[in-house]
Amino acid sequence: MKKILLLCSAGMSTSIIVKKMQDKAKADNIEAEIEAASVSKFNELIDNYDIFLLGPQVKYMKDELSKKAALKGKPLDVIDFKDYGKMDGAKILEFALNLTL
Repeated sequence: MKKILLLCSAGMSTSIIVKKMQDKAKADNIEAEIEAASVSKFNELIDNYDIFLLGPQVKYMKDELSKKAALKGKPLDVIDFKDYGKMDGAKILEFALNLTL
């Protein structure tokens, strides 16, 4: 099971995307736990997840957080702003599952 965490300013705007990603995972029989949180919780949650996605509004934190994630052997990247704007859960799930270090 893959554990995916979406991080944004407050953890609220990504909640709709999380639901769409969960629906797609369920429809495709993909075992995934997908949640959202505020980026301020990253350090506290890093050990609990396998993959991290940043909302476009916090992409300026990518370099700093990528280094921390890489030290734990975990990928981190920014959700494409177009997919985020469309709330394309299927495309974002595919992006997450294809991330590697």
